Amino acid sequence: MTDHPIYARIDGPVVMIGYGSIGRGTLPLIQRHFDFDATQLSVIDPSPEVAGLLADKGITHHQVALTPDNYKKLLNERFPDGKGFCVNLSVDTSSLELMKHCREIGVLYIDTVVEPWEGFYFDTPDNAARTNYALRQAVRDEKAANPGGTTAVSCCGANPGMVSWFVKEGLMTLSRDLGRDDAVPADRAGWAALMQSLGVKGVHIAERDTQVREKPRPRDVFVNTWSVEGFIAEGFQPAELGWGTHETWTPDDAHGHKTGCRAGIWLNRPGANTRVNTWCPTPGPQFGFLVTHNEAISIADYYTVGDAANPAFRPTCHYAYHPCDDAVLSLHEMFGAGRVQKEHEILDAGEIVDGVDELGVLLYGHDKNALWFGSRLSNEEAKGLAPDQNATGLQVTSAVLAGMVWALENPEAGIVETDEMDHARCLEVQRPYLGPVEAHYTDWTPLVDRSEHFPEDLDLANPWAFRNVLVR
Repeated sequence: MTDHPIYARIDGPVVMIGYGSIGRGTLPLIQRHFDFDATQLSVIDPSPEVAGLLADKGITHHQVALTPDNYKKLLNERFPDGKGFCVNLSVDTSSLELMKHCREIGVLYIDTVVEPWEGFYFDTPDNAARTNYALRQAVRDEKAANPGGTTAVSCCGANPGMVSWFVKEGLMTLSRDLGRDDAVPADRAGWAALMQSLGVKGVHIAERDTQVREKPRPRDVFVNTWSVEGFIAEGFQPAELGWGTHETWTPDDAHGHKTGCRAGIWLNRPGANTRVNTWCPTPGPQFGFLVTHNEAISIADYYTVGDAANPAFRPTCHYAYHPCDDAVLSLHEMFGAGRVQKEHEILDAGEIVDGVDELGVLLYGHDKNALWFGSRLSNEEAKGLAPDQNATGLQVTSAVLAGMVWALENPEAGIVETDEMDHARCLEVQRPYLGPVEAHYTDWTPLVDRSEHFPEDLDLANPWAFRNVLVR
C-alpha cells in the first residue's frame, strides 16, 4: 500500500494500554491514518521489555500495570482535559471499568475483548461467572443503565469484531445468489428477519491458520501467532455458544442462563479441549476448537426474532478455531501435562515462511447449504501491507483501525458492539488490509463421510444440528 488516507483528526491524547503483538501492529496504523499531536501519544504497559522499543520510536512509555486501585488516577493524568482516545489492547485489565471511566471523562474508547482484572479467569470458582456471556452481559447492563454519551466500542478486533461485519456481507451475498432483491436492512430487527427468511440456521466463526516457520516447536514452549496469554485464558474458559431455535438435542454438560439475553449456553469443559466439525475453503472439512468468544453470544443475540426467553428464531453461533500447527501441539502438550508452559513464543512475520490466516463466517442450513465468507490473508501479503505483524495480527489491528474511524465519525453513540455498527463503512476502512475477501459455497455438512465402522448418535434428519457438529 502506498496511499494511506487520513480518516479523521484525534483531538487530545492518544493512549494505548498494552503493547503486545496487537499493540505493536496497531500503532503504525494509528500513525498512518489519523491526524493527531504525536507528542500526546503514549503507551501504558508494565513490561520493561517494551521500553526500548518505544524509546526508539520516540513514544512515551508509562511502565505501570493498571489495577483497580490506580486506573482512574492514571487515566485522569493521561487525559487531563477530558478528550482524546483510549485504545485498550491489554490483558488483565477490566474493560468494563476502563470503558466506564473513559465515558465519564469524555474520552473515546475501544477494546478487542471484554477483559476482567488479573486473576479472574483462573481464580473464579463459578464456571458460569467465567463465561463470556456473563462478561458481555455486564457491559450490556451498563449500556442499558447509561445509554448514549461518549462512544465506547466493545470487542472490535478480528473476532469478535470483523466477523460480525462479515455476517452481514455474507447475508447480502446469499440473498443475491438466491435471486432475491432484499434491501440492506436499516436496523437490528431487519437484519434478524433477513437471516430468518434466508433459512440460515447458524454461523460458525470458521478459521484455519496455516502459518508455519522452519524451526520446529521446542518442547515445553507454547507457540502461537498471537497473544499466548490471551489464548490460554480464553481456552480455559468453558466452551460456549449461541444456542439456536433449530436445536432439538442438548449436551449432557450444557448449562443455560436465567438472566440477560438468554442467547447462549456453556459446556462444563474447557473450550480449547472441545472439538467441533467445521469447514474452511483451503482444507475443506476440519476440526476446530470450540473456544468461547464474545461474538458467539452477540451474533446469536443480535439475530434473535421474538422474545428472548422463547424466541421465534435464533441462530446457533460459535467459534470453530484451528490455530496454527504449533499452537495445536502446544495445546495438546499443555492439557496432557496438566500445566501451562513457562515459555511463550509468538511467531513474527519475519520468521514465518509460509501460510495464511483464513478467517470467515460459515452461514449454514439454507437452500445453498453453506456459505463461507471471509478473509484469506497470507503472511507474505501482510508484510507488504503493514509493519510489525503477521497475517493473524493484521486482521485484528485493521479492525481496531476501522472501529476507531467509526467512533470518531459517531462520537456520541454510547456503548456499542460491532454488530450494531455500520458494517459497510467499517469494511471500507478495513478491506485494504485483509487480502482476498471471498465467498465460497460448499455442499459439505457435518454428516459427510462419518464412519460406518464406529456408529455415532447422530441426527440424520437435521444435518446441521449441533449434535452432529460436536465431536463427542
